[in-house]
Amino acid sequence: MSKPSSIIWSEHLPGGAHWSGVMRRGTCLRITDLEGGANVPMLMSNLEVLSERYNMPDTLKAQKTAFLTVPNACFSDMGRVLCSVISDTCGWHDTIGGISNANSLAEKYGTLNYQKANNDYFKNAYDSLVNELEKWDMGAKDMVPNINWFSKIRVENDGAMTFVEGNSSAGSYVDLRFEMDTVVVLSTAQHPLDTNPEYAPKPIELTAWKAEPVQSDDACLRHRAENERAFYNTAIYYGEKPHDFS
Repeated sequence: MSKPSSIIWSEHLPGGAHWSGVMRRGTCLRITDLEGGANVPMLMSNLEVLSERYNMPDTLKAQKTAFLTVPNACFSDMGRVLCSVISDTCGWHDTIGGISNANSLAEKYGTLNYQKANNDYFKNAYDSLVNELEKWDMGAKDMVPNINWFSKIRVENDGAMTFVEGNSSAGSYVDLRFEMDTVVVLSTAQHPLDTNPEYAPKPIELTAWKAEPVQSDDACLRHRAENERAFYNTAIYYGEKPHDFS
């Protein structure tokens, strides 16, 4: 799927940065891994009721998966759809690996503070996400299991989690169609299980545009009965007529 000519906005985000904003119902967001090896921890909340958040357990069990790609939807804890994965050149996005924090980052890479490095100081995902959450009257209490776009974690037979190198190459992208007015919070911090011995977070590009209306044969809508129910719940939440599931 290619981007339309009518792009709403586009923004470059360097490695080790953080960002937040509102994606409206009926818009798309493309996240592009510019150099390969990016990791993008993301959280989402309903703009109108911030306590309604992305729910990892419901998203995975309803769609019988452990990772995200087309045609998965990201469910909220109220049984609605925050966004849908409508295009993906990467093919596997981690949902279970979690995020780095100040202690894990220092143990792995050492420390480099703002006073010494200015904006190039070492940034961890937890503090980055909390920083953005606080801009929306949220905070640490609103941290939930996140998505790590572009990263792949393999679970071994003994339960150990292995970081799979080379999962995402330069130019890989994932397109998200937002089904609700959503506060999106993300960072470009390295994955906590990243095997790179150096602190080297990768840059991304964010691009937004107006989505085409969801059709009755939409792959994300029709993926599973649970998806149909979640899209139904989302439509009636906005006072719209649901798709015909007969």
